[in-house]
Amino acid sequence: MKKILIAIILVLVVILGFRSCSSEAKEKIILEENSMLIQQQISNVSKLVVTEGHFAEVYNYKSSQELFGPLITADKKALVVVNAEVTVAYDLSKLEYELNQETKTLFIKSIPEAEIKINPDFEYYDVSADYLNRFNAEDYNKIKKNINASLMKKVEASSLKSNAENRLISELSKFYMLTNSLEWTLVYNGKKVNQVEDLKLTDQTLLD
Repeated sequence: MKKILIAIILVLVVILGFRSCSSEAKEKIILEENSMLIQQQISNVSKLVVTEGHFAEVYNYKSSQELFGPLITADKKALVVVNAEVTVAYDLSKLEYELNQETKTLFIKSIPEAEIKINPDFEYYDVSADYLNRFNAEDYNKIKKNINASLMKKVEASSLKSNAENRLISELSKFYMLTNSLEWTLVYNGKKVNQVEDLKLTDQTLLD
């Protein structure tokens, strides 16, 4: 009788042990599948989030060169009309993140800064120069530099960057919805994300 009881106990131990190992293996597979799914989603949104804008600028350029003191000068001037296409983009392929399978947590560690690109089209009008003070490459480079600086100020003062940031948050919200559906935790800016609004770029130190 004792041998039968011992045999039954051994069989139960083996069955329970097998079920336990099977359950752990299944859980591990699910974790790995979820991790791969999250990485795939991150890869899918690793594209440029672009906002485009159009800016115009009218620029008057004038330069004088003294010949024989301040009384006699050689002048040159130009009226420049600029139409520029400006793009603001986040290259999410540079996004830094970390997956912790044990705690089921996705950490967004670093978001790349916005990339602002200005593509100006220059049209020169009323270009005139005295014989002793001709236009040269340095003048054209100076004009381009000054116009680009002026356009950058307009971009900074416009809603272009905030629109691009909203597009970025829209992309990041996909991470929140995915992790939430998989019962994972999304941590951004050192804090747990409980709603999409938590993804706003409130801390610029997070950016590279």
